[in-house]
Amino acid sequence: MSSPARRNGRGRTVFWTIFILFVLAVIVASQWDLNYYAFQPGKAQSVQQFITVPTGKSHSVHRPVLLTDVEVARVTALSYLYFKLQSDTALLPLTNVTGGTAPSEQGAQGALEMSQAEDAARAAALIRLGYPVKQSAAGAVIAGTFPGTPAFGVLSVGNVITAVDGAQTLSAQALSSALSRYHSGQTVTLTVKQNATAAPAPVSVKLKHTNVNLGGGQTVGLNLGIEPEDQIDFTYPFPISINVTNIGGPSAGLAMALGGIDTLSGGSLTGSKTVAATGTISANGEVGDVGGVAQKTVAVERAGANLFLVPPQEYRAALSKDRPGLAIYQVSTLDQALAVLAQHGGVVPPGPSGAAAPVAGSG
Repeated sequence: MSSPARRNGRGRTVFWTIFILFVLAVIVASQWDLNYYAFQPGKAQSVQQFITVPTGKSHSVHRPVLLTDVEVARVTALSYLYFKLQSDTALLPLTNVTGGTAPSEQGAQGALEMSQAEDAARAAALIRLGYPVKQSAAGAVIAGTFPGTPAFGVLSVGNVITAVDGAQTLSAQALSSALSRYHSGQTVTLTVKQNATAAPAPVSVKLKHTNVNLGGGQTVGLNLGIEPEDQIDFTYPFPISINVTNIGGPSAGLAMALGGIDTLSGGSLTGSKTVAATGTISANGEVGDVGGVAQKTVAVERAGANLFLVPPQEYRAALSKDRPGLAIYQVSTLDQALAVLAQHGGVVPPGPSGAAAPVAGSG
């Protein structure tokens, strides 16, 4: 018969073995990335803190427009159940979020999209106020590269391609057309601008036909392996800075354009309402689709917003989280957004022709 001391010793050994195995399992689970991203409500904050215009043109803003974002996290084996149990959290497959580009490029893509949105918001606000804004085609900017293709690790998000073997390519379409004349196995020399201050330099790449999974069951064959977009350079009539920090992506475009108009036109654009907005913006004032609007609706409600402007494609998603006290409006243009604000007591400047903003429909 074993002694009590020996039994206690065995018990302690079993306990510590189980404890160590548990700790190891937790560590492994926390490092084991699943093919999902979690979208959670972020915060709604004043867009005005990110906008600077010349002193002689600036007005004090009474109730600034709120921009809103979502918190995005890679889901691990450890966090999966936690996120799954959160009613305001959405779990999306990795390829639905990345579109097939490398997850490691997500940060650079978000920064590029925000920079593009800031440029377009500046242009849209100034054009709406009647200022001249010059736009010029400047090449094809790389929005993403695909793992396993010749471009991956050679070209980077934000690089701008301006020529293929010496022939100018000042748009994404021009680049795609030029590359279509080459085949797998050939080497092309691209003229690449690495960043805004760098001089264009040659980069040689050997093409190779590669099948790429874009997500959603869509597969394409690519010889180079980039996602190109038009690079547009803007010339503004005076300096106007929009520099949003710690947020990526293009979804603050509408809020930034409204904020620019507000500070340049009198500072009473929202009247007595607390207004939040989400949606991409183009230089000509078109409002585009964004993601995570259900979670953004929760964020603006927590911030006490009275009005929430969203793209038409996301209207139902916003309504799914609607609560009393928040009126949600779908807008497809900057002018429609301004019309909603005018209906609710906002002081909206006349358009470039001197006409008032058009009347918007109800939310």
